[in-house]
Amino acid sequence: MAESARHHDDSDHEEFLDPDEVDEEQVLEDDGDMMEEDEDENGEEAQEYDADGNPIDDDDMMELQDDSVQGFFTHKEPVYDVALHPVHQNIAVSGGGDDKSYLWRLYDGEQLYEFGGHSDSVTQVAFSVDGTYVASGSMDGKVRVWKSETGEFVCELEGPDEVVWINWHPKGNIILAGATDSSVWMWAVPSGAFMNVFNGHSGPVTSGMFTPDGKKIVTVSEDASLIVWDPKTASAVHRITSDDARFHSDVITCLAINKDSSLAMTGSADGTAKLINIHSGNILGSFENHTDAVETVTFSDHLNLAATGSLDGRLNVWDVQTMQLRTTCEHKGPIIKAQWHKTQPLITTCSADRSVQVWDGRTGQNLKIWLGHQDAVLSFAMTDDGLTCVTGSDDGCALVFRMVDN
Repeated sequence: MAESARHHDDSDHEEFLDPDEVDEEQVLEDDGDMMEEDEDENGEEAQEYDADGNPIDDDDMMELQDDSVQGFFTHKEPVYDVALHPVHQNIAVSGGGDDKSYLWRLYDGEQLYEFGGHSDSVTQVAFSVDGTYVASGSMDGKVRVWKSETGEFVCELEGPDEVVWINWHPKGNIILAGATDSSVWMWAVPSGAFMNVFNGHSGPVTSGMFTPDGKKIVTVSEDASLIVWDPKTASAVHRITSDDARFHSDVITCLAINKDSSLAMTGSADGTAKLINIHSGNILGSFENHTDAVETVTFSDHLNLAATGSLDGRLNVWDVQTMQLRTTCEHKGPIIKAQWHKTQPLITTCSADRSVQVWDGRTGQNLKIWLGHQDAVLSFAMTDDGLTCVTGSDDGCALVFRMVDN
């Protein structure tokens, strides 16, 4: 594994070094050498043994294999979330169970800033749309914001109970936070001024976001409801609940909105995903092929496809127009997050099986398996070019993987 990130004084930082100035061949030298398989004298694969003489099985081999090109190892506690700077994509932020978030460089693992001030786990981190600000949301009920270039503290936002998620407005410096107390809060940055609170759910708000056009907010909850909100008035435009037999019968775990802000997809512990017309509030259909809870849903930006990932280990790719299943991809463990590539028909997934994988969303072909974590991979972020992936794991590490041509 690449060497641990080094702490250094913030006044001495080189926060936005151009990655083009870096000798990429040198960076990629430590490209997680694959273990060579020995053969016995009969030409068969020899059994591997550990230091105590115990045979090493395939799972142990997974623990030993490390495909990462770099990493950040300061958290020492689960890394719950990672995000990439939208402009300088050699810069990442990670948040974890050590109650802190860190800004660091992908190509050398160098820590730029440590962001503290929380008294409980940091579960969400996010950059503003132009990268000027970076925010952390915590189980202590606070959202804290800094300037990403200087590390200067900007404001602390209070109001919710435990923060479940945060989301920046796609066109301005406004931030949302959803909480376990069933509320959603909105503030302006950098002033920290309270703008609105959205009350309408009766259980923890598990996911939520502005629509890509910035004109609506969509939230979902453990109470099996979806609400479309007017951001200006905090009034509910559409509300769908489990009272409608066509909708979810159990906790809604995840949410996605398509690029043109017309469709929402929800995933649920009931094993289904639903397609919703955001403008009319109508339920358009149901995606049903999983045998366990749906944990992640995602739309392709340029194909008429969507994908659902489940605790059953399967990633299902669906034709949004026909509602038909196109292909299925399989992990060896529960899928935690899936995300389509911005410009290509590829999907990246992370799993409790400790792997990150890349698939062709049209055919289901597996294009890449990255190993290196020793526990569940909880989050990842991909660069816009699709070549680099940064991950966060229960093992306390954030790793960097690179798509290298074979």
